[in-house]
Amino acid sequence: MRMSYTPPFTITEKILHLVSEISEQIGILNARLGENVPSPMLRKRNQIKTIHSSLAIENNTLSLKQVTDIVNGKHVLGAPDEIQEVKNAIEAYRLMPELDAFKEKDLLKAHGLMMKDLVKQAGHYRQEGVGVFDSNGNCLHMAPPADRVPELMADLFQWVKTCKTHPLIYSCVFHYEFEFIHPLVDGNGRMGRYWQTMLLAHWKGIFAWLPVETIVKEHQQEYYSIIAKCDAAGESTLFIEFMLKCLLEAMENYEESDDAEDIAGLHDKLHDKLHDKFPELSEKSFEILEILKMHPSLKAEDIGMQVYLSERQVKTYLNTLKQAGLIVRVGSNKTGYWKVTIEV
Repeated sequence: MRMSYTPPFTITEKILHLVSEISEQIGILNARLGENVPSPMLRKRNQIKTIHSSLAIENNTLSLKQVTDIVNGKHVLGAPDEIQEVKNAIEAYRLMPELDAFKEKDLLKAHGLMMKDLVKQAGHYRQEGVGVFDSNGNCLHMAPPADRVPELMADLFQWVKTCKTHPLIYSCVFHYEFEFIHPLVDGNGRMGRYWQTMLLAHWKGIFAWLPVETIVKEHQQEYYSIIAKCDAAGESTLFIEFMLKCLLEAMENYEESDDAEDIAGLHDKLHDKLHDKFPELSEKSFEILEILKMHPSLKAEDIGMQVYLSERQVKTYLNTLKQAGLIVRVGSNKTGYWKVTIEV
């Protein structure tokens, strides 16, 4: 019988202090937001920041505006592979609510989307040896042999499912161990960060839309340096401290966007005006109305990204809103827009 695997790390006073501070920040943000998650538009902006930063760490050169345009379905000039990376990331982040953070098959499913049409082994563990090299060709990290990857990943998932460690800590440990194993032929960095978000969001939903990647991007060289130091030390303590600092910084720097107040006000006004008259309308219906009021030209696919629905589901909601007389289509399906008939 195989012994259970425990990744090596030490819980230091610094780690405990950071966990305490982050927990306090969670309380502050929850108190500020009350029972409401951020509006769809604010979630969208944060997700765009996350996608842009995570891909920029992996040397994608598209600007934040270009990523925003891709999300909004606009044509963008750029390297085809880089545009494909953004489109793939959009699909992967849209899938998040449907995935289980503790299932290997779901991680591979997400990788299949993240690396679609970019690598042949998308959605599968690598079948060859890989290493991490600097710009001069020096080997920074040689990953374990490919034939050991399934066993190592099974051990890692078994540990994260059964450990009694605090989620803030075990998510960091998972992230580091994932990068050490380097189980994928490509996309290990973005998937490691993506899956830490998955683990954190399972614990507290606030992490699903917090743009932590932007902080990691600001400390990119330190991120790589810390991973190298942990490789040399044979354990992930320094990486845990680093990622917890990034999480804390993201929470302390969190600010609603300039028009967040307007968005929140629109949300409340729509509820006040329509709730009694249309009690059958769901929360998703209100979210879609809110989006259409501010961005009437968005396509069903793009709306779906913001409200975590498939294109087909969005079209069903649009049809319901149309039948209720709350929206009308102006122009053709291809070039027209939705007009919200209710004044707020």
